[in-house]
Amino acid sequence: MALCGFVALTSCNDFNRMVRSTDNEMKYEVAMDYYDRGDYNHALQLFDLLQASFRNTPKGEAINYRTAQCYYLQGDYEIAGYYYKRFTQTYPFSKDAEKAAYMSAYCSYMLSPESGLDQTNTHTAIKQLKSFVEHYPESDSLDRANHLITDLNDKLEEKDYNVCRLFYRMENYSAAITSFENMLKKYPNTLHREEILFDMAKTYYDFAENSITEKQRERYESCIEHCNTLTYLYPESKYLQEVNSIAAKARKKLEKIR
Repeated sequence: MALCGFVALTSCNDFNRMVRSTDNEMKYEVAMDYYDRGDYNHALQLFDLLQASFRNTPKGEAINYRTAQCYYLQGDYEIAGYYYKRFTQTYPFSKDAEKAAYMSAYCSYMLSPESGLDQTNTHTAIKQLKSFVEHYPESDSLDRANHLITDLNDKLEEKDYNVCRLFYRMENYSAAITSFENMLKKYPNTLHREEILFDMAKTYYDFAENSITEKQRERYESCIEHCNTLTYLYPESKYLQEVNSIAAKARKKLEKIR
């Protein structure tokens, strides 16, 4: 590689001269050297200047892929994701197209916030990862992509569960019950099933306590039903003592109503 004295461009003047240079081949070599040495800021500046000159050439392909890599390696996942996606669209038959498709989705995964915040980026990441799995079913990254999808779905499930519990804390019992029921339908294999059954038992009891007389009977009965379901499905449940107490109180209330 004919970098000679250009490899060690240590001063601002050296770099500025390279920026102004009309020797694009040398500029390309220096940019790649910056990249290889982990100087991504300088590499990006030169890559940006070279985009038009090497468009639709092997060097242009290398520039585009490494531009995405530079942003990723600097932790700028939003811009990196954009450039990875653009690379797959511009060079769909590149040897790096598969990796770029995965990395674009992975950048979206990295932008997914904690469960309590807006989950738009989470949905975007799931969509991209599923697209990757569909288009590259033999990829070495397939297991990782599926693991990331599971992780993101768990985050959405956690958010939904927290919303259910929020309705209960707000004493909006009707909304809480509907939310809990919908969650069990939406996530039939949820790891929160035990907690949800317990929460529903508590919710129905409190709902009955705060209901008009005509509505109390059915709500106490629903409370007992969920208590029974919990004890049947989870005979060693950590909630067993408390749920038995709730069921006993609900039965006493029903005896008075009858």
